[in-house]
Amino acid sequence: MEFSDDLNACAALVQRGDPDRFLAAMAAPVAARKVLFPLYALNVEVARAPWVTQEPMIAEMRLQWWRDALSEIASGQPVRRHQVVTPLAAVLSAEQASLLDEYVAVRRWDIYKDPFDDTRHFTKYIDESAGALTWVTACVLGDAKESVVRDFGFAAGVANWFRAIPELEARGRIPLLDGTPDGVRRMAQEALDRLARARANRGAVSPEARPALLAGWQAGPILHQAMRAPDRVASGALEQSEFKRRASLMWVAATGRW
Repeated sequence: MEFSDDLNACAALVQRGDPDRFLAAMAAPVAARKVLFPLYALNVEVARAPWVTQEPMIAEMRLQWWRDALSEIASGQPVRRHQVVTPLAAVLSAEQASLLDEYVAVRRWDIYKDPFDDTRHFTKYIDESAGALTWVTACVLGDAKESVVRDFGFAAGVANWFRAIPELEARGRIPLLDGTPDGVRRMAQEALDRLARARANRGAVSPEARPALLAGWQAGPILHQAMRAPDRVASGALEQSEFKRRASLMWVAATGRW
């Protein structure tokens, strides 16, 4: 399958901005990459929008730009020409584009330095960011049960959140409601419980939709590390060796046992 210039630009953007998702997309069937690269490029652009300026109003405008673009896709209006928006419009239905609005809107938290209000607020943030992206990606690719995909997306989102803690704190954010060892363990356990629940229902995700879950291939090991040694969250030491990282991705891609 030949990629358009836009798809190649999306792939390059993901390779630079999100190497893990780039590896996951490259491990997916070639046909699935037509969906994965535009959605993961959107994720790169939305994730960095609050951080490229110190002016909250400008950051708000950047996020609104993406919400407006998704609204054009959802409403059937003429869609703006853009190397990410154009290929997105080719794969998203109106309903899927609408679902991504919550995914963009929730990232407003990143702009400001207020802590999460409570556990419910944090859970909503992860569900509507990582969970929504995983769910929409699965929807575009094939049939899947929403609760299963969102459980997996939540677990992967918490694992990635743990890995981002040092950078978030360096930028003046308060990323954890309870940063004590017990607090970290509770959060990791909740994510592991949802991961186990998702895995117990693997059959509810069709083979065609499975590539949407490849991006979370490191969730289990990362969350288990946080459970065993919660101090590794603050120190930024939640990582696997390069060999284990790549080998485990190859195993998940080959077996479909995410």
